[in-house]
Amino acid sequence: MAIVAPSLLSANYLNLEADCKMLNESEADWYHLDVMDGRFVPNISFGPMLIEFFRKATTKVCDVHLMIEEPGNYAEQFKNAGADNLSVHIEACPHLHRNIQQIKALGMKAGVAVNPHTPVSSLSDILHDIDLVCLMSVNPGFGGQKFIPYTLEKIKQLRKMITERGLDIHIEIDGGVTLENAPAIIAAGADVLVAGNTVFKAADQKAMISQLKKL
Repeated sequence: MAIVAPSLLSANYLNLEADCKMLNESEADWYHLDVMDGRFVPNISFGPMLIEFFRKATTKVCDVHLMIEEPGNYAEQFKNAGADNLSVHIEACPHLHRNIQQIKALGMKAGVAVNPHTPVSSLSDILHDIDLVCLMSVNPGFGGQKFIPYTLEKIKQLRKMITERGLDIHIEIDGGVTLENAPAIIAAGADVLVAGNTVFKAADQKAMISQLKKL
């Protein structure tokens, strides 16, 4: 059964308390929190202050995805804000091993996010150090984009690499996840579904989360 991680990027920011209450009462496993700096991606979202509020609103896992440059400068702030998982982009980290060691030393689970154009083979020398790979199935920066079909092949390649090495690593898919494509995503080898618009634009949000959990 897949982990469902609704992305708060798609939440109603005039009514976050109600959205958090809905998630807490739902079958959602994680809060997925997208941090954007307007430099690494062409958008700005939120930072540690808002994550601190989310942390106070839930006992569920706070899965923080940093779409920012120089993430090492901010890792401690996100730990203090309450992040459980912290994912950094391979494209933003020339010293990725150092970034992963920093995240783990701070007591968080460490993830690496990978843009659509980046081959999963680039993770080969870091796989044994991480807990999570966040495969971007859209170009990062904005919600509501369509799933890039080739991502299914990347999931299969990555799952094969993980299995061959006997590792225990989550494969998280972020971008364009729907009820229609989620079965193929899971069949390919992913086990964490980030769902933004699919959840928050649904007429019955809890029911949508429940449907995703049943896949």
